[in-house]
Amino acid sequence: MRAILGTESEVPEGGTKCVFANQKPFALFKVGGRVYCLDNTCTHLGGPLCQGRLQGSVIQCPWHGSRFDVTSGNVVGPPARKPVRSYPVEIEDGKVVVELP
Repeated sequence: MRAILGTESEVPEGGTKCVFANQKPFALFKVGGRVYCLDNTCTHLGGPLCQGRLQGSVIQCPWHGSRFDVTSGNVVGPPARKPVRSYPVEIEDGKVVVELP
């Protein structure tokens, strides 16, 4: 299912945006001019990733410090061990369009 999760201009470069689709939380990130989408739930204990600190392409969970690469969802720092699900993003007429399950 394709969902519009906002506009590209709503996601600041080097920043995050919290969004919901189908009653599920997602986190948008903009790094190097590209927008990325991850589940907004840390795989450690469920912290809200969109409220974390983004440094380069790495988001740090605000609860326990797990770190994930926003371009892939892969874990780059503990305590999390499982990656966060990542979703394909396209920009269409300035809108952030994400392919969701």
